[in-house]
Amino acid sequence: MNRYNVSSSEGKYENESCEQVLQNKLGITNAEEMDGAELVLLEQLYRSVFEEQFPMKHIDVAMIKSWHHRWLGNIYAWAGQERTVNISKGGFMFAPSAQLPKLLNDFDSKYLSKYTPCSIMSEEQLIEAIAITHVELILIHPFREGNGRLSRLLADVMAVQAGYKTLNYQSWECNKAQYISAIHSGMSLNYEPMQHWVWEALRSH
Repeated sequence: MNRYNVSSSEGKYENESCEQVLQNKLGITNAEEMDGAELVLLEQLYRSVFEEQFPMKHIDVAMIKSWHHRWLGNIYAWAGQERTVNISKGGFMFAPSAQLPKLLNDFDSKYLSKYTPCSIMSEEQLIEAIAITHVELILIHPFREGNGRLSRLLADVMAVQAGYKTLNYQSWECNKAQYISAIHSGMSLNYEPMQHWVWEALRSH
């Protein structure tokens, strides 16, 4: 499980869940049941984003927060809000929660403003844009839960803006260690490993 500092409801687990399920509005204590609930709601969010009001315009942090709230708002009280706890995974520490406002502001101005919308990009430019924004958003990890899935939604929106299909993430799932290594390479602003995995996901349909 993630290591974190308890400073709010974000740090609490549901009673009788053996610290496997975060405190939630539905009283779910089983991790598989929670995974299922989150997946159903994520599919609903995808339908909403891609079929009802697809954003062809510039994407900003406010839009990403709204996606998170629409997805998990019926499950977690803190959905759509920046996390207030520090979290790590596999011994890797994500950005300290105290730095999130500045980091998200920089993400907005340096990356989202530069790389979205993707409507007039070549394939090479698109791959670079998705790789950089994906790595940077994962390293920030703005939310208590759901960062990876939301980062994939952003990548999918960027691909569709450029006239491509949503990405096929099977290669990422089958090569998880290499994918994580590509994320870590972004710490030193080396995005080439991630560009390889974006190319794989974009072309494998």
